[in-house]
Amino acid sequence: MKQQFFLKEQIAYYLEDTETALGQIINLSIMGAIFLSLAIFVAETYSIPKSLEVWFDYIDLVILIIFTLEYSVRFWCAQEKVKFVFSLFSILDLLAIIPLLFGLIDVRFFRIFRWFRVLRMIRFIEFETSVFKMKIANEIAVTRIFLILLSITFVYAGLIYQIEHQNNPELFRNFFDALYFSVVAMTTVGFGDVTPLSELGRAVTLMMIISGVILIPWQITELTKQLMKTVENKTNNLQCYECGLDSHDNDAIFCKKCGNKLDIAHQ
Repeated sequence: MKQQFFLKEQIAYYLEDTETALGQIINLSIMGAIFLSLAIFVAETYSIPKSLEVWFDYIDLVILIIFTLEYSVRFWCAQEKVKFVFSLFSILDLLAIIPLLFGLIDVRFFRIFRWFRVLRMIRFIEFETSVFKMKIANEIAVTRIFLILLSITFVYAGLIYQIEHQNNPELFRNFFDALYFSVVAMTTVGFGDVTPLSELGRAVTLMMIISGVILIPWQITELTKQLMKTVENKTNNLQCYECGLDSHDNDAIFCKKCGNKLDIAHQ
């Protein structure tokens, strides 16, 4: 019994770990499977050779089995099963394997939300952006904002494509058409060149518009706050004895207002 408990703890640790080599391999493999699955979903909305379509179906089946096994292992390792089942990440994981369980509707586009499970991998990527010179904490915040906007748009595109493609194949021919419509609807531009015909499609369009009105300004505000925080962190309270200015860059030698040399040694 004690051995089984230890085994569960070890497996649960490596499923969440991003510091050890094994933990990073597991998480990067999951991320790779997510990207591949999304790419297959998008590719299958276009006219592709039958042989390639068969291969895509096999690959996607393997990915579904992997995700199902992963969900089962996470459930087995969870100490509080009910809490696990109703947690946000578990619900997203379950959405990723619904096609294998029921096969009634293609909801593979929901798998994009699984990116957030492996978002913490960014902490271990050593880079700074060339424009903002942001540190790791800022990179995570900005990446999270970008992923939220991208994921919501992608899911809406997948959803409207699934709903409208059968009823309106001339306007919703492929994923790009659905993505174009989602971006136009969410940004409330409203060109009117593409419109849904079904009641469900119109309902989803209303959700897109409401989400865009709320989500985009909110995320842009968060991004602005993060960038302002980055700028503030780059300044110090070094005072110029000539003009009195007390806000300079951390690496400043001369005053940016009057040009007087700063007395760094005494401050």
